This record gives sequence, C-alpha cells and structure tokens, in this order.
Amino acid sequence: MAPKANLTKAANISATIREIDFATRFGLNWQALQEIMEISRPIPKQPGTKLASYRASVTLQSGNVGEGESVPYSQAEVEPVAYADLTLEKYKKGVSVEAIDKYGAPIAIQKTDDAFLVELQNLVLDRFYDFAETGTLVGTEATFQMAVAMAIGKVVDKFKTLRRNFSNVVCFVNTLDAYRYLGGANITIQTTNGVQYIKNFLGARTIILSSEIPQGKVIATPAENIVLYYCDPSNADYASAGLVFTTAGVTNLIGVHVEGNYDTYVGEMAALMGMVLWAEYQDGIAVITIDANPLKGITLTPESGATILWGTPVSSIQENITITGNSISGKLKKLTSGQLVTDWGEGYFICVNWGTSLDPTTTSFKCGIVPSQGSGMQEAFSDPDHSMVVKVFDKNRQDLMFIQSNATHSLTETFDISGLTLE
Repeated sequence: MAPKANLTKAANISATIREIDFATRFGLNWQALQEIMEISRPIPKQPGTKLASYRASVTLQSGNVGEGESVPYSQAEVEPVAYADLTLEKYKKGVSVEAIDKYGAPIAIQKTDDAFLVELQNLVLDRFYDFAETGTLVGTEATFQMAVAMAIGKVVDKFKTLRRNFSNVVCFVNTLDAYRYLGGANITIQTTNGVQYIKNFLGARTIILSSEIPQGKVIATPAENIVLYYCDPSNADYASAGLVFTTAGVTNLIGVHVEGNYDTYVGEMAALMGMVLWAEYQDGIAVITIDANPLKGITLTPESGATILWGTPVSSIQENITITGNSISGKLKKLTSGQLVTDWGEGYFICVNWGTSLDPTTTSFKCGIVPSQGSGMQEAFSDPDHSMVVKVFDKNRQDLMFIQSNATHSLTETFDISGLTLE
C-alpha cells in the first residue's frame, strides 16, 4: 500500500530539522545581545541596493536683526554619509559516509555541527567587539568604577553636544575586570543565552561582560548609535537561482542548507551570512583605559589678546574665550587677511596654550583639531611657545585633541568647542 501524500519521511527530518536547529542556535547569542542592549536598528540588505544616508547641518546666522532689516539666511548643508557595503560570506562543512560509519551520526555529524556553529558564532561576536573598540572618545582612569563612570559621562556629554536624544547607554567590560570589582560589591550578574550582564549600574542601563573586551578597557555608547546591516539568506532572489536556505529567529543573520553529495558520498552543510556593524557617530563611542598610574592631564588656557601669532594679534582672532573643564566657549572672529588666511583661507581660528602643564614623564605630545582638513595631529613636545592655532570648520563636529605619551602610558584629552560663537 502506497504511503499517503505529503508524508514527512526520515530523509526530510534529517535535513530540515538540522537546518532549523543550527540556524536557531546560531541566532540565540546575537538575539540575546540585541535584546539586552535594546538595539532597534537592524537593516536587511536588499539585493541590488547599497545603504546610504544623508546628514543635515545648519549654521545659524545672527538673530539680532533690527526693525525692518533683512534677515540673513542660516547656512544649511546636506552631506552624504558613506557606509561600507557588506560582503557575502560562504561556508561549507562535509562529513563522509566513512566517518559516519566509523563514529556514528551523533559524533560524526552532531559534534562537527556544534564546532561549525561555535566558529561562526564567534566570528559574528568577535566582529562586534572589534567594532566596539573603534570609538574615538578616549581617556584614561585609575579605577574600574571611574572608567565606567567616565565612559558613560563622555557619551552623555557628546550626545548632548550633538543635541541627540538617547535612552540607553550600554557599557562593555572585560569579564575579569568586572569580577575583580564585583568581589567587593553586592551586585547581581544576569545571564541570558550565555551573555552575562548587569542592569542599571553607575548610570548605564546595561553593562555587558565579555572576555572579548581586553582587560583594562571600558567601552560605552548609546544603543541607538549602533546599526546592523545584514544579508537575509531567505531572500527570494537567492531562491530563484535554486539556492534555498533555512533561517530562524527575528533577524536572519545566517542561512543553512543540508544535502547529500552522491558524487563524493559526503553529507554537506552550507552556510551563508553577511553583516556590517557601524556607529552613526563614531565619536559617540567612548573607550576608556584603566591605568592605576595615568599621565597628568594638561591645563589649557586661551592665548592672551596682546599675543601676536603669525603676524596677527590674538585679539583679532578671538575674545572672551573661557575653558571650563573640557568645554570651550567664547567668540571667534572671522579672519579675511594675514598669514593664517594665506595658509588656510578665510575663516575662524582658535588659539590655546598648554603652558608648562605637561606631565614630567611625557616624551611625545601631539595636538590638533579632529576631524581636520589636512593638518591632522602635530607633534608639539618641543614647541617653545606651548601654543597652537587651528582653523575651525564646523564647531559642532570638531574637537580639540591632545595626546601625551611616555614609555608606558598614553593619555588623550578632547575639548568640546561647540559652545563657541562665530562672529
């Protein structure tokens, strides 16, 4: 008697359930990380498209306009933000009939499936943690607690400067650093699908513990700053070419297909994936180094109005400059002539002085404005005037940066110039 139509046979179960199980287990670690961090911007790539966005900025002109006078236009600019395209990654694993015959399916198939899964999961998570270390809000603190606090503080300060709202600051810390600190604190560590984390600690909603974060590093950023761009292997365009992959979960980061190769008598498992992680604001990621003996920070002061720099009195460049903590305010005057204009063109400049405040052990001292348009960070350790003049192109996106180094340490300090007024 013939079996009923659509009967699920052993051959169907062997492949399909393995595919679903593999894809599901693969996604659990990432899904847990995504849910814990509350990342809300996974974007699937559509074949034939490339992700791009545009960022708008406005430079306000003076609103102090007399009665009946013409109101000047505020300068608006829209610039493209280029995101790296993702690369499809193809992986394959095969198990011969001889291996199955010798060791049995539980070892020859399941064990190699598990190893394949772990390696692919590690690839995704390693890539994520590597990405997290690319932040440019850097600094050094003496203790774990201060490093966490300052990482959060730098992120909060930066996003307030950018006038961007956020709801959730996430920190990443080394597992051993966290347990060393927690040995003397009554704090509960939670675990979800292998991801360890602490909720509501020192102003961060979430602290992720990971051995992938180097010891002595604390990383922080708003969850809203993280974007995941990924390939969905279940896309119909792949299926139209006869390439059908099983996916599972909310975010289809991996596609799996299992079949037997009767030419080589090998059972094959194919995996397809592709993803790129980036930050909308790279300077919105804080990376703080824990060092019990950090370098002493500099004391920054504005150049005095009577000083002559490049043939131009400082009073013609700026006035009422105030430096409070790491924030700079005051007025910059537009230069239309002189040596600075000859070298850099018309515009606004700022002049500051670090005097004799360098750490006594410093052997290298670099200064500059970031991002810059050509000058970059300049070595200034031997500068007899202890001062610098840099051109300000966009006060809301640029910071003054100073990097001190000696044989064993490095200290980076940034000063926010968004509080300046351009005359």
